[in-house]
Amino acid sequence: MTVDVVLPCLDEETALPWVLGRMPDGYRAIVVDNGSTDGSARVAAEHGVLVVNEPRRGFGAACHAGLLAADGEVVCFMDADASMDPRQLPRTAGPVLAGGCDLMLGRRIPRAGARWPLHARLGNLVLAATVRRRTGVQLHDLGPMRACRRAELLALRLTDRRSGYPLEMVLRAARAGWRIAETEVDYLPRAGRSKVTGTVRGTLRALGDMRRVLAEQDGQA
Repeated sequence: MTVDVVLPCLDEETALPWVLGRMPDGYRAIVVDNGSTDGSARVAAEHGVLVVNEPRRGFGAACHAGLLAADGEVVCFMDADASMDPRQLPRTAGPVLAGGCDLMLGRRIPRAGARWPLHARLGNLVLAATVRRRTGVQLHDLGPMRACRRAELLALRLTDRRSGYPLEMVLRAARAGWRIAETEVDYLPRAGRSKVTGTVRGTLRALGDMRRVLAEQDGQA
């Protein structure tokens, strides 16, 4: 069974060769170019992977475009910046393939040289605690590496197209009664600066998106 791997991509020309070169057998990369101004799309195409163009900027927009392009029964998501090792994707997809859970998230464990700014880490801890309190699901990280079944994810009808997409996925999945778990994955030195949490402004913008998602979910409860 082929597992599709959605890689939202914004100016990751430097990182892509390493990421795509470490994709495990049976895992098909789908690079979603989200308005790159470098050679990201060209590099991905040269590696023979499917490239999807999503001109509307936003992490959620890129993820959703990749999800629509996927056709595997199980789909994974991960960043394209080399901060995570594709060879660890089976840690998230394996339990889903085996039927042991419905949504598996990778809990990031920083390794030597990894850049995870304090403001971004604190924001993530607060959001994880909020999720635990609201859903009872024992998550400690809302990291970007995750796996679930494609058809079931589409049925959740996620609407956020910005940085709130990962949070909305967890909240809607919990409400739908999904079995949600997490497993440790390495968090490595990324290539280049983060487009979202590399600055305080970016982190605050992402947290604003997630607060909006929380408010919307409260309104639907």
